[in-house]
Amino acid sequence: MYNDLIPAFQIGGIVAAPKGNMSYRDIKKVVLDRIQNRIWGPDSLLPGEIELAEEFSSTRTTVNRALRELAEEGFLERKRKAGTRVLHSPARKAQFAIPLVRDEITDAGATYRYSLVKREVMPAPSWLTAKLALKPDREVLHLQCMHFADNEPFQLEKRWIIVESVPEVLEADFTASGPNDWLVQKVPFSNLELSFFATKADEDTAGFMDASVGDPIFATQRTTWLRGEPVTHAVLYFTPGYKMTTRL
Repeated sequence: MYNDLIPAFQIGGIVAAPKGNMSYRDIKKVVLDRIQNRIWGPDSLLPGEIELAEEFSSTRTTVNRALRELAEEGFLERKRKAGTRVLHSPARKAQFAIPLVRDEITDAGATYRYSLVKREVMPAPSWLTAKLALKPDREVLHLQCMHFADNEPFQLEKRWIIVESVPEVLEADFTASGPNDWLVQKVPFSNLELSFFATKADEDTAGFMDASVGDPIFATQRTTWLRGEPVTHAVLYFTPGYKMTTRL
């Protein structure tokens, strides 16, 4: 009936599934191929999860994950009791994951190096208290870190972590790796505010970034919350000439 080929191929106008158990990635590929080849056209109702699980020799849970991800990516609409339907106009949805500067540097083929410049527990500065609507006298862990690519300055990180929201941060050791790595592993976030802006290097920043005072600097500002409680606020400064590229 079906040939043992790749996860999706055309037979008599239908994109067929291969033999054997399929992963959710394989199922995603077959379903997406059928959508893109108009086997399941706009507004088409997909077969039920049980029927698809039988076709793909998989479990309903695996099928559910594949369909859920396609819905998150804007190809399907899923409604309880109404089933899963192909969107008439697929909409790409932007999803954000906290980037790791270590990965950005190594992915570019450079050698990554990290250095902790400053670590201090202090009362939240007045500007941060106002920005995050903090209670008076809240403590923060203030960190300054440098990230290098092939031993050249790449990013200066200035970060404030709200101790009351993340008390275990006081026991964390940031001498070998940065706070962003630790936060991504230990503390989820439910809300995020991200800003991009251009600024000029002041005396402090210029000294770290091998730049001259007044040089244009690209920077990002990032704040995260967990269920309404502020977790961290960071400002990241990049060396002159830095270029940010994103793809959706």
